[in-house]
Amino acid sequence: MSRHLFVRIMNVVEAHDDYFVQKRNAANILGLSCFQKVTAAFRMITYGVPADATDEYVRISESTVLESLRRFVAAVVDIFEDEYLRYPNETDTARLLAMGERRGFPGMLGSIDCMHWAWKNCPYEKQGQYKGHVEKPTIILEAVASHNLWIWHAFFGMSGSHNDINVLHRSPLFENLAEGTAPQVNYTVNGHDYTMGYYLADGIYPSWHSGAGGNIIQSLNDEQLAGAAISFRWQFIAASS
Repeated sequence: MSRHLFVRIMNVVEAHDDYFVQKRNAANILGLSCFQKVTAAFRMITYGVPADATDEYVRISESTVLESLRRFVAAVVDIFEDEYLRYPNETDTARLLAMGERRGFPGMLGSIDCMHWAWKNCPYEKQGQYKGHVEKPTIILEAVASHNLWIWHAFFGMSGSHNDINVLHRSPLFENLAEGTAPQVNYTVNGHDYTMGYYLADGIYPSWHSGAGGNIIQSLNDEQLAGAAISFRWQFIAASS
């Protein structure tokens, strides 16, 4: 993370929650700074270290680290939810469709995939439930992202014994579509009009037909992905020459 981004997040969190403002105690001694509390929270989130492992680095106790982490996460959600942690609106959808079309995938809203996060301290009695094709216990994160790494959907918490399809069945990704609140999508491919976008996925996902013209999940195998990448590369070279 760049220094500029860290300072920006720290400043807005401090302005949002008075807990992060440095204060003096009854003996007129300055307490912990916002920098110490935010750094401790970031270290726990980034490296997965226990709360008592940050005391030597930032001189902060375990109980204060846990409280700082709880308040930091709540503040980030309160501050940035409306801008980042949300489903695309009409404007966002139009921008995503335009980006997909420029890259050779008209109608694409983003790429979907899952990754396994290792659970180092998984209790022994639960390790069988959280082991799948990965030898270690893991927790699965499903995400949808655009090519510029705007991750607008994240579904975390399924045990590692599941595969990507099981996770998708339980994911809230299509809830707004089922409720009829999804942004309108209109595009044309080879003279055919479509009213529903799709997500690009790897070969484990089946191509799911939406029932409204087109597939909501468009699955590509390795050869198709390579071909699409080569095709886009040639389009880019031709446009640049």
